[in-house]
Amino acid sequence: MAEVGAAGGAEMEGDGGLTGLPEEVLEQIFCHPSLSYVDVVSICLSCKKLQEVCQGRSTVWKHKFRQRWPTLIKYYRTTETRNWWKEYRTRHSTGWQVRKMVDTFSKRFFTREVPVHGFKDVEALDGPFRFIEDELVSILNMDERKYLTWKYYARKILCFLRQQDIMETLKEFLSSPPEQQKLIEGVVLIDQYCNPLADTSLENVLLQLNSITEEVKKVLRLTKSSHPSITAERDGEVFIDDLELQQQVLDVMNCVLYKQLKFRGDEDDYYNPMNSYIHQVLRTKKGIPITLCVVYSTIGKNLGVRLEPVSFPSHFLLRWCQKVEGSTDILDYVYIDAFDNGKTCTAKECEHLIGHQVAANFYSSVTIKDVLFRMVTNLFHLGKREGNDQSYQLLRNALDLYLTLAPDDVEYLMLQGRLYFHLGINPEKVLDILQHIQAVDPLQHGVVGHLVQLTLRQIARKYETTKVQVKRHTDEKYRKIEFSVGLIMKHKRCEDSFPCKKIKNWNELVNFANRGKILRMLEISTKYRKCRKHSASVERDRYTLS
Repeated sequence: MAEVGAAGGAEMEGDGGLTGLPEEVLEQIFCHPSLSYVDVVSICLSCKKLQEVCQGRSTVWKHKFRQRWPTLIKYYRTTETRNWWKEYRTRHSTGWQVRKMVDTFSKRFFTREVPVHGFKDVEALDGPFRFIEDELVSILNMDERKYLTWKYYARKILCFLRQQDIMETLKEFLSSPPEQQKLIEGVVLIDQYCNPLADTSLENVLLQLNSITEEVKKVLRLTKSSHPSITAERDGEVFIDDLELQQQVLDVMNCVLYKQLKFRGDEDDYYNPMNSYIHQVLRTKKGIPITLCVVYSTIGKNLGVRLEPVSFPSHFLLRWCQKVEGSTDILDYVYIDAFDNGKTCTAKECEHLIGHQVAANFYSSVTIKDVLFRMVTNLFHLGKREGNDQSYQLLRNALDLYLTLAPDDVEYLMLQGRLYFHLGINPEKVLDILQHIQAVDPLQHGVVGHLVQLTLRQIARKYETTKVQVKRHTDEKYRKIEFSVGLIMKHKRCEDSFPCKKIKNWNELVNFANRGKILRMLEISTKYRKCRKHSASVERDRYTLS
């Protein structure tokens, strides 16, 4: 064995060994996909020269980083000098911390909703946000029918982190001077907050809007080759003065948007929340007046036509000035209905849209913040329409956004406090909300005091210690059926009827759907071991609940 070791060492150190190869060739070998990061680390430990090749020039670890986490490369500039060995270790360590944390979430919060303070561990994670986010996404993308419990909590953590990040961005946006704010940015932030798991970005939305703008320019080149809108800068502040030239732009916009691209108002499913999200409107080409007005006005601005938002009752509009810019006379404007194929109306004709007269101030243009208020209020009322989990989540998101726009609105603060109390979640946050209401409006002390007492009782009941045990059905026929509190259930054959569901107790499981269907599902589960043509499962975690 000693002779073999000596021979191996000689080969390693000799000109014909691995170390005798040029560094560029060694880098190509170490970058090969068949070598894992463990293999590369082992190579680094075997020889000082090989360690220098792997770590000194960073090429190998940059390549390994790209192989393992390709979605993260977009965060790095190509000309940037970076220690990729350190970057790889940081990302690997962050991923390990995230998985460990997700595992602890499942053990700590299997009998109740994750409270606000439960996310403190997430905020304390040592690593860049993009690394934490990437690891959570990788958990969600694991085998579709496995690790359901991990995915359940990873989804909650990812939503929390993204919403926290989006909320901070929204606050910065609102604190910036009005002349620096862009409507499309605020609209995208609302979309992102309500859909934290969707792949929505300002860049993608602008790319789609710019694509529509180019389609309009293409038609203008064919009909009016010298039109100034053809050379207009996207999102510029230079507008065309000539009304006839503006009219030509609007005519072509209507043709491209409504005839060529088939955008339209969604009259069939008007109250679908998807119509309020800009990324969905651009995807489905259907929306409600306010979102279609955002699309219409943004494209108009790209082409040099100033279109101002008008918060008309029950029907959002745009207005187009026909006289001196800044006129306060409502008769000096033409009003555009983006919901109705860009139809133009006079002030008098606008009243026919809602069937009654309105005060002159409703024809005035509104600020970007007012538009966001209108959008969030729409979402709030949509969330109130139905009493299911999805609508409650929409209601929570809408209240969060509204109170970011108006932090001291006592009415909406009280609604948020009552909603959280009703849902039995985040009682600690309810106390914070009530304390804020008391500070803003001391006259509310009676209602606030009563809700504080109820919330404190709710907290006391919530933290009563109960023995967690494996549950069994009392009926002798189903004695073999068991489930554990905290596990995630998913029926393999009836996913529409039985989506992912966290089990908290037997009654909740039975009430989740029709009792007969549940029992039949569990009966199939018992027979599964004997007959593989039936399949239903309750996934168990890698750890044992006690």
